[in-house]
Amino acid sequence: MPENSKITKDMIIEEVVNQYPQTVPIFLMHGLHCVGCHVSLWESIEQGALAHGIDIDPLMEDLNKVVAD
Repeated sequence: MPENSKITKDMIIEEVVNQYPQTVPIFLMHGLHCVGCHVSLWESIEQGALAHGIDIDPLMEDLNKVVAD
């Protein structure tokens, strides 16, 4: 993951969604439907991805693409 990534895998899902609402479709596209779920209040992106068997690297790449300047 590039050092200049705005979103990191240890960030809490709800915090990412609140700060970058444009990430919601990316989470959904990757099968991480936790957005809006009570678990997203404390679960990191990595924890959510692991719990749902989602490959974290493409997810992180797509999340950072959508928030790139």
